[in-house]
Amino acid sequence: MTGHHARLVGTPPELERGTGVPAHVQIERWLLDAIAGGEMEPGDRLPGERELAARLGVSRMTLRQALATLERDGVLVRVPGRRGGAFVAEPRIECDLTGLAGFTEQMRRAHLRAAARILVAATVPASPAAAAALEVSPGDPVHEVARVRSAGQTPVALERSFFPALPGFLEQDLGGSLYALLAGHYDLAPRTAVEHLDPVIAAAAEAAELGIEPGAPLMLIERTAYAETGTPVEYARDLFRPDRVRISVRSGVSAPAPPPGRRADR
Repeated sequence: MTGHHARLVGTPPELERGTGVPAHVQIERWLLDAIAGGEMEPGDRLPGERELAARLGVSRMTLRQALATLERDGVLVRVPGRRGGAFVAEPRIECDLTGLAGFTEQMRRAHLRAAARILVAATVPASPAAAAALEVSPGDPVHEVARVRSAGQTPVALERSFFPALPGFLEQDLGGSLYALLAGHYDLAPRTAVEHLDPVIAAAAEAAELGIEPGAPLMLIERTAYAETGTPVEYARDLFRPDRVRISVRSGVSAPAPPPGRRADR
């Protein structure tokens, strides 16, 4: 992040007074427009706070309020130290959980190359959680596959999945879409899933694999995926970097449930 020179294309705007729009909001809009218009690119560093506040004619406190909001929203990354500063962040990747598209497909939609580095591929005794999800007995054999997933060159997720003990599964190519593997080789295409999202803190081993600091925030997605028959085909605990991935879910309004005691029309 610290390799780019300070860059600020164009003249900072004259902030409008008395419009009801706070100065820090006007600064946020100006920087967002500059980034969206390509005037500033990922990795570019903003001028120092003192210089930028002077050019904008605002206090450093007002400027810091704008920068803090943009940092919270993932638009800027602020690095402490003499060689630090505020940098334009890489845009976050949109991951839509609605359609049960796997990571490979999500990256294809974002026009990014998905890569997988396999950490574990082994048959292991099912933990109580994996056993309950896959509807087997604790200690029964299941296949565990753990992978670091990257978008472009950046590690963005740590996937840990458990599958039924399908014959020959671990001998297949595990570097691509495992959902395509389930569909093509075993006729077990995942069709539905129950997913739970929880914010967690990166442990040291997880942080090392994802290239982040221990204690950094991560988003845990715990998922059980089912084939069309209702057979569970995957239990997963995936960790995503929220600074690089934005999770979205589309929802709609379904028909209201019938009142208690009244049958719904078939």
